[in-house]
Amino acid sequence: MRKGDVLFRQDQTTSGLYRVVSGCVTLQRTGLGGDTLALHRALSGGLFAEASVFSETYHCDAICTEAGSVTKIAKADVKATLQSNPEFSESFTRLLAVQVQHYRAHIELLAIPSAKDRILAAVQAGYFNATITELATRIDLSHEACYRALRALCDDGRVVQTGRGQYSLAQSFRSID
Repeated sequence: MRKGDVLFRQDQTTSGLYRVVSGCVTLQRTGLGGDTLALHRALSGGLFAEASVFSETYHCDAICTEAGSVTKIAKADVKATLQSNPEFSESFTRLLAVQVQHYRAHIELLAIPSAKDRILAAVQAGYFNATITELATRIDLSHEACYRALRALCDDGRVVQTGRGQYSLAQSFRSID
């Protein structure tokens, strides 16, 4: 897959779930105002579209945001394996439960009203694995607000820029937590 390739679109009939072999796929939804919300970033080794096993249509778009390859696992195959293999069924259920926990934590992060505090929480949660623009989309901030808040956090000594577009918690701030 090449950057920009669309694997499926919202409301398209589901055919299976996917595993990222290499690269990155972003699941996103476009709002009524035209703004895009990144729902999930699937990186190498990650699964996405798991809900498609139990749904008739996809609920978002899957866009390749970094060139690579994916493997599609047919919906019928997953359902058959869930019914015939209790260990697989338990593992798949466990995966979904962990994802629910992560999504709830993400909702908590999005509820933080201050851009500085939201970005600080995102850095603490390990969200910095993409560009600042992608981070801004993921945590529902404009990229301008994201840049300003990052700069302010660096000025406050709470965050350190470790490279171009790369940030981590300042050593002194880590010890406070």
